[in-house]
Amino acid sequence: MTLAKLAHDHLKAWEAGDATGVAHTVRSYTDPDTAGPLSGAELEEHAGAVMERLRGLRFEVEHVVEGPEAAVVSWTLRADHRTAYLGIPAAGRSFEVTGTDLVTGGAHVRRCFDRLAVAEALGYGPRFVPAADEVREYGVSARMTAAKVAPPGALALTCLQVGDRAEAAEVDLLSVEVVKSMRASTGFLGLATFDIGDRKFTLSAFDRPESVRAVNARPHQRAMRRFFRGGLCTRALISHWLPAAIREYARCPGCAGVVTVEDGTACNCGWVPDRASLL
Repeated sequence: MTLAKLAHDHLKAWEAGDATGVAHTVRSYTDPDTAGPLSGAELEEHAGAVMERLRGLRFEVEHVVEGPEAAVVSWTLRADHRTAYLGIPAAGRSFEVTGTDLVTGGAHVRRCFDRLAVAEALGYGPRFVPAADEVREYGVSARMTAAKVAPPGALALTCLQVGDRAEAAEVDLLSVEVVKSMRASTGFLGLATFDIGDRKFTLSAFDRPESVRAVNARPHQRAMRRFFRGGLCTRALISHWLPAAIREYARCPGCAGVVTVEDGTACNCGWVPDRASLL
């Protein structure tokens, strides 16, 4: 069997969703998501996991260069993103990425593709932060505001501790539905989420304490059941906070004076800031 034919059979096993076939067509395999070369049962397990999160893999071969000791196949992959990858929740849509397979004698395959290109194809921009330094952990955050703008009369802080990446991905999926439902909740002003290490924080703002208790839509109920009855997460903190003082300031774009954001308050040059949410 030529190396080009081996590369062809290997790609066809991926397209067929045949994890066993993937493992049987090569002696070893490596890609950016493996810690090193895989073979046998380990390769079959890896291929099965890839096929679970990327459904309907379709490789369009663009170039094949074959020599006596190696063959290089360049391809474009199209697939449907179905489960979390690189911390990205399931997008539920198709994407494409280019890559190459280097096949060497002895049926060894080294697959190369750009994981940042995959993230961008799924609508995610890369951000590089350290995992931690001597005193701090780092993470990622998101923000959502509602149409209503008012000083917050109550805050709700939730902190969840997840056990592993799979659990973190499930929490993310539940969180998306909860956030969508909160946008229609009476008195909801906005929220911010923070993922740091194995903890997920959500800080939500409402116009008054009664509005916090009104958040009881089905997605929120489903998330609560998963924690109390379904074994999701290792710890949870749920808290409500009432403001002791709220002061908001804005800087005039003309004279650079600082103005207290209150109805009708103006700076020395007459500029009156609009009330806009900082949440």
